[in-house]
Amino acid sequence: MASPRLETYCCPNRDAATQLVMNFQPEVFCGVCIGSASISLLLTILQLLPKKGQSPRKMPKASSSSTILLLISICDILGGVGMIFRSSVWLGFPGFIANISVVNGTDVWPSTFCVGSAMWIQLLYSAGFWWLFCYAVDSYLVVRRSAGLSTIVLYHMMTWGLAVLLCVEGIALLYYPSLSSCENGLEHAIPHYITTYVPLLLVLVANPILFRRTVSAVASLLKGRQGIYTENERRLGTEIQLRFFKIMLVFVICWSSNIINETLLFYLEMQPDINEMPLKNIRSAALITWIIMGVLNPMQGFLFTLAFYGWTGWRVDLKWRKREIPWESMSSSTVGENTYPSPVNYQSNIHDPKKILTTDSQQTDEAISMLSEGNTSSDERLTRSSPIYQGW
Repeated sequence: MASPRLETYCCPNRDAATQLVMNFQPEVFCGVCIGSASISLLLTILQLLPKKGQSPRKMPKASSSSTILLLISICDILGGVGMIFRSSVWLGFPGFIANISVVNGTDVWPSTFCVGSAMWIQLLYSAGFWWLFCYAVDSYLVVRRSAGLSTIVLYHMMTWGLAVLLCVEGIALLYYPSLSSCENGLEHAIPHYITTYVPLLLVLVANPILFRRTVSAVASLLKGRQGIYTENERRLGTEIQLRFFKIMLVFVICWSSNIINETLLFYLEMQPDINEMPLKNIRSAALITWIIMGVLNPMQGFLFTLAFYGWTGWRVDLKWRKREIPWESMSSSTVGENTYPSPVNYQSNIHDPKKILTTDSQQTDEAISMLSEGNTSSDERLTRSSPIYQGW
């Protein structure tokens, strides 16, 4: 699981609340993390592998949205690998981990492993949060025809730059001036927790707003394509809205326990003695949500693939097939590079108004296809409802 408590546990003089959860059935907790992360890892890879009998995607060239979705899955996979490795070492070498609690120990490897593994997990999941935010931004910009494959470079710079910056800054403030003196006061811990939860809270607050605006823009785009809002357009808009809803539902399910757990632990830290009887229920709730985090955090990778693509099946096709390069097909980069509609020669098109309508409809269809990518039924309905298909 991904929690800033992993980093604070590396401090020999850790606070009582961190000591409470980290010492609660550590073997069971590590086993839960390994089991959940392993299942999620295998199912996520299975979801992403090509399947036998699967029809090729409607958009042969990679779009910015499909690239972002793949990067989110990669971050979840690498984060899950970090959880499996960290928990396996904790279970297999308990004596090695026990040296972390030694204040003036001469062996630096236990602390190095503790800090390194915790930073790896935090960095990958934080990057996943930023990529999810970029997906919401990109979805809105694509519908507005202001983004495309070329903007992925900017997303890389923002995502990895902010993830590394916040992670390093939070760790530096927590461990300043050294591991032996961290956690001596809240001035060390609070900045670390803020830098950890900023991207998570950003997704919770900003993504629903961006998704809602995107759905509204999609409805306007579909209405303006043919001047009417048919049942096909209405159904396609509903499916895009449902896809956004499933993405946010998975995110809330996987990470709401972290926010609840952190709130309870901070409340316990404010008490003079967390072992008092009136605090028993709060301690129990903190320990329960701690175990829930170990189950739900690693499962995000698999659940996201279900939200992105649906269940893709078990029949994996590992045969390599050479694909033709779709030189003549229009890609999403056309929408991204042409922020504004290309100028139209009125004299050359005055006797052919259908040409303008067809070009505009192609751009609209591609923007909608990027948002509904992975949903075969949506792509088929979109193709059948387009003027190009109807002309045939």
